[in-house]
Amino acid sequence: MAEEKHDEKEEKEEKGRDEKWQRDPLNAIAWAAILIWAGLALLADNMGLLVRCEGLEAWSLIFMGAGLIVLAEAAIRLLVPEYRRPVTGSLIFGVILFAIGLGDVVNWGVVWALVLIVIGVGVLLRSFLPGR
Repeated sequence: MAEEKHDEKEEKEEKGRDEKWQRDPLNAIAWAAILIWAGLALLADNMGLLVRCEGLEAWSLIFMGAGLIVLAEAAIRLLVPEYRRPVTGSLIFGVILFAIGLGDVVNWGVVWALVLIVIGVGVLLRSFLPGR
């Protein structure tokens, strides 16, 4: 009897996870895009294509691209009602990823000042959204 309840509970949890991915594939798409971007950046580096861009390394490209992908996912979540959910953490994470990548290209002091400005503007804009 207890074993049946345990099996039923596990089946319900698996079903819940599957339904979540079917309803909201955006997270999986974003992670797949990050992995593809990272592979492309490393491939370009190994083929010597990044040599022409001074100060730009594969890891900088990976972090900047990942940040932009996370920010694009957050923008889609804000704009498309079917995928809407809280995005504050994603926005901050995306900006930080982008800033880490940008840190090799631009002075770190400038990067972190810009990060604070962007986060502050985001908080300010959020206060103007409907329902607040």
